[in-house]
Amino acid sequence: MSEKYFIKTYGCQMNVYDSARMASMLEAMGYEKTEKQSEADLVLFNTCHIREKAAEKLFSDLGRALLIKNERLEKGLKTVIGVAGCVVQAEDEEIFKRAPYVDFAFGPLTYHRLPEILKKIKEKKAENVLDTDFPAVSKFDFLPENKAHGGTAFLAIQEGCNNFCTYCVVPYTRGAEYSRPIADVISEAKRLVSSGALELNLLGQNVNSYHGEDENGHERSLAYLLNKVAEIDGLKRLRYTTSYPADVTDELIACHHNIEILMPYLHLPVQSGSNRILKLMNRRHTRETYLETVQKLKEANSKLEMSSDFIVGFPSETDEDFEQTLDLVQKVQYIQAFSFKYSKRPGTPAAVMENQVEEKVKKERLDILQNKLFTLQENFNKASIGKVMDVLFEEKGRHKGQLIGRTPYMQNVHVVTNEENMFHIQKVLIEDATTNSLKGKVI
Repeated sequence: MSEKYFIKTYGCQMNVYDSARMASMLEAMGYEKTEKQSEADLVLFNTCHIREKAAEKLFSDLGRALLIKNERLEKGLKTVIGVAGCVVQAEDEEIFKRAPYVDFAFGPLTYHRLPEILKKIKEKKAENVLDTDFPAVSKFDFLPENKAHGGTAFLAIQEGCNNFCTYCVVPYTRGAEYSRPIADVISEAKRLVSSGALELNLLGQNVNSYHGEDENGHERSLAYLLNKVAEIDGLKRLRYTTSYPADVTDELIACHHNIEILMPYLHLPVQSGSNRILKLMNRRHTRETYLETVQKLKEANSKLEMSSDFIVGFPSETDEDFEQTLDLVQKVQYIQAFSFKYSKRPGTPAAVMENQVEEKVKKERLDILQNKLFTLQENFNKASIGKVMDVLFEEKGRHKGQLIGRTPYMQNVHVVTNEENMFHIQKVLIEDATTNSLKGKVI
């Protein structure tokens, strides 16, 4: 009987991609996937350190994993527990101090060593294995071939970040920027499309800083890569995330006019509408340059809509600073957004800044901002009623005969339809809408 594995993924789409690659490695080793942690011989937590209390959430999950491990042991079943990702890079040996029952832990740049680590643990040649190296060679050179497992596939083209925003741990946990060579990306993209992907989402912590080399050793931009990927036969949709505003070039903006399959939706994190706060955050854009970029993008493609990230209550943020954020939201009219209260990350400059904002004030501001953002999102969704939209169906709904898909604008659509439509794009008439989803019928 094959051993079973269970992976819980926290955080960003890069982590989703990493988990999928680790799953491929495990399946190549003979493991089978299970959705029930109690059935798993190997339990792996792939962590994110961006959000508040990330480490505490992990240790809470690890505590529950220990209970399951002990229950399985009483039945004569062994369980290996591993932790991957950015929390490992940030916490290092603290993982084993607080959870000595964890068998191994590795950072986001060394998960390609998973088979080797598991072999050592099984042969009892090692325990409490910790690997937080920043290897000189790319992990992508050691990963098995990637294949699609549905209509949408993520493809990591860039990793790490050189921006050092004062609130962010990514440069410390993911390292310096690295861009995969053009040929490697195209090869993986073709493999994903040939195995069923209709939509590709090119990923990177700072994806539009991409500068991978072509076959002649010349560095190429994200715009160049997008044009190359768009030529792949069978690819119907193309996206990229996450972008850094100051790195949006005119060449990249032109892609939104020239590439038909590039979806009319762009996630462009602004974080704040106040120039004073943006400077303290060490962001390389101002509200003026950001709004100018948005205007150019919408001029290139009049159908383009935006989403963004916001942090409220950054150290020393005043009511006036916050009002400037609300004003920017009103000007851009985002259709979706992620918004959070500022929370300290140990080791980051912002964590030791003076004039930390009170928790009560942060909560009040977040409530105001989210009410505004949710209103814009609901208005956009309701404006979709009566429209016919292309929907890529990707999962089953809770109700019998129901499938859930996504529009070009990343809206979830619930439709009662034939299961044969799974992983296909169909035209759907939108009949109803809420803040978070749409309802329609295939026509």
